Amino acid sequence: MESFTSILCVFFLMIGISSVPHAQAQSQPYKNISLGSSLSSLDKEPFWTSPSGEFSFGFSTSDGKIYVGIWFEKIPEKTLVWTANRDSPAPSGSTVELTTDGRLLLKDEKKVEFMTIANSSNGNVASAAILDNGNFVLQSSSGEVKWQSFDHPTDTILPGQSLGPQSPIYARASDTDISTGKYFLQMNDDGNLVVSWSNSPTDVDNTAYSSKTPGTSGRLVFNTSGIIYISKSDGTGVNLTPTDRIPTLANGFYQRATVGYDGVFRQYSFPKNGNGSGAQTWETVWTSINASSCEVSGICGLNGYCQLKTDGQPDCICPKGFGYINPSNRFMGCQQNFPVQQCPGLIGDAYIIETLENVDWPMGDFSQMNSIMNESSCREACLSDCLCTVAIYRVNTCWKKKIPMYNGRFIPSSNSRALIKMPKDNNSMTPLPKNNDIGEGRCKGARNSPHLIILLCLTLGLSGFANLLCLFLLAFLRRRRIKSQRTEPGQSTALGMNLRSFTYKELEDATCGFKEQLGRGSFGTVYKGVLSRQDGRKSVAVKQLDKLMEDGEKEFRTEVSVIGRTHHKNLVQLLGYCDEDSQRILVYEYLEHGSLSSFLFGSTRPSWEQRVQIIFGVARGLTYLHEECISQIIHCDIKPENILLDHNFVPKISDFGLAKLLMSDQSHTHTNIRGTKGYMASEWFRKAAITAKVDVYSFGVILLEIICCRKNVELKKKDEESAILVYWVNDCFIENRLDRLMENDEAAINDMIRVEKMVMVALWCTQEDPSLRPTMKKAVQMLEGAVDVEVPPYPSSFAA
Repeated sequence: MESFTSILCVFFLMIGISSVPHAQAQSQPYKNISLGSSLSSLDKEPFWTSPSGEFSFGFSTSDGKIYVGIWFEKIPEKTLVWTANRDSPAPSGSTVELTTDGRLLLKDEKKVEFMTIANSSNGNVASAAILDNGNFVLQSSSGEVKWQSFDHPTDTILPGQSLGPQSPIYARASDTDISTGKYFLQMNDDGNLVVSWSNSPTDVDNTAYSSKTPGTSGRLVFNTSGIIYISKSDGTGVNLTPTDRIPTLANGFYQRATVGYDGVFRQYSFPKNGNGSGAQTWETVWTSINASSCEVSGICGLNGYCQLKTDGQPDCICPKGFGYINPSNRFMGCQQNFPVQQCPGLIGDAYIIETLENVDWPMGDFSQMNSIMNESSCREACLSDCLCTVAIYRVNTCWKKKIPMYNGRFIPSSNSRALIKMPKDNNSMTPLPKNNDIGEGRCKGARNSPHLIILLCLTLGLSGFANLLCLFLLAFLRRRRIKSQRTEPGQSTALGMNLRSFTYKELEDATCGFKEQLGRGSFGTVYKGVLSRQDGRKSVAVKQLDKLMEDGEKEFRTEVSVIGRTHHKNLVQLLGYCDEDSQRILVYEYLEHGSLSSFLFGSTRPSWEQRVQIIFGVARGLTYLHEECISQIIHCDIKPENILLDHNFVPKISDFGLAKLLMSDQSHTHTNIRGTKGYMASEWFRKAAITAKVDVYSFGVILLEIICCRKNVELKKKDEESAILVYWVNDCFIENRLDRLMENDEAAINDMIRVEKMVMVALWCTQEDPSLRPTMKKAVQMLEGAVDVEVPPYPSSFAA
């Protein structure tokens, strides 16, 4: 019987391998959506439906927010399988328009472009369609697919869809929040299918699941028979779907495979038309991990611990003295509500120990003592060690840990005790400002506050004169505030209705008088701020422009109007602006982990997988700027300082709004030198035409910096041959000694095939002749393995 089952498995697997989907759309029936068609979120039925009625594309609402997506239409749950704007909910009254030139745009209620959903790079789009397999396509008049949603999955794949190397799909943030979460699934170049978490400490293996199928490269395939398998480039395959479920899945069931917010990759089925004897709901066919979700690596982020609820679902809890990084999403982790103890620092009576029963953080020990130690000795050992934040005591053994801690779990009857050290002084336990803290009350000596005036009035309430004075002041301030908020006729429309218009006073209060400087750029200084209560208590980065050029006002307005309509996962989002008198200020989202420069060149080397994900994120962000915006944007100053990292270490390109904006009928421009030494292509020095290839050059340099974890120019190097990174890497490549670049980076050394490919792409990008450099789109294709990478010529460009 086992032999028969094995034969059956191989039979179905080989059927699947022989039909790996590539151009999935051609064989599907479809109803054309003609150019010029549109949908409104206010329509009674704001969606287009596939011929069978099984899938719909259009506006969907989740947790009160508006998204554009694809979902199963004929089931009660209307399950989303793809989302265009998961990280940027659409405004009420938005529309989706298939333009006459073949682009699919999301526009706000004022018909101003909110984002580009789909855009064929080679044009010739004649119509669109939502197919019966759940794929949305832009197609030519002959039916050739020019763009398809199957090539841009979010957290789900469907039958007929496949996933190539280094093309991750990201889980949602939580059960109710569909925005990008911390877990992602991808096929590695070595043929391993992995689920990883993106905000792990740099020295931690962030793998939550591995198929353990190393060897030749491969693709993850979900074929139309309901089989999920890994198809290897050498012709072999590895089946993931259980063999006993294969015959029952081919007909009569809807199917999907989704990476969950808990880090588990699951295959689901749902009976069609009432088929099946069970409840009409999604049934799990296969899971990547059979254990409880609390055993998934990174489930509760940093410093939190996981405990299963009564329904078996995971919940994340912060220990005493810690608070949630994001209270609305407990899976993001926890942060201390008191300052970290400094070394050397106060010990002994200054701290106490709080105890948690049956809780453990099983990894990240920096010290272990087991000389038949009792609990009291373990407590004292942690209190007297300035590095110790938590000690785990169990069976005469004491493990000391420092933050950040990870993989915390509540394990019933484990006899583990977590001994948490915190200050004895209650004043030290005041919660530290979080990313969503309010600006009010943070700034000492805040000026012109109506609340302070009201307090003064109450204090002097016995004096009628004082009360009249207070009323006068309040009326004056209110009038001044209203006046300062007024805008010129048509200004809001010109600058984009998606953005908030701030007054200078509001931003001055939010930044405590522009006190906390985050950095300086070529156009101004960036300060950290916290918005007021009515604006959501949100941390922001406030950029005060102070070096505008002669037509600086025009450049400012250009940045506001363009960035306000530019949305991509790997671009920093502009939230608002101030255009009051001589003040020109931009308000951006605040990114917790700062710049790529500080992350990459710090004391601790980031993990290899983190660096790989950053490479792909930067490449995709630049591709969007060059080829997918309504008008091409050349950044002109790509460098690690202009690449920021969010809470999940997802890279986001900043400062692109101050680059030269090209109109659609232009291919190049001449402009003043704006780049940064070391990242500048030779065109700048030769006063040649500046094209998007200058960004490609800069990307190539950054790619090498990320691979090697060193700056592109280090003149203090003992060996002069390695001072200039581009030349040194090329020498190592020619000598077949790329291992010299890794400096004992074991994970990268074990992935030398991918290292070599990335080095070759970087050397192509840094060619002196711009015509030899690839476009960013082709660079992404080479990195992903969709295009072969040939051996590059020796670069002779200006690397310094």
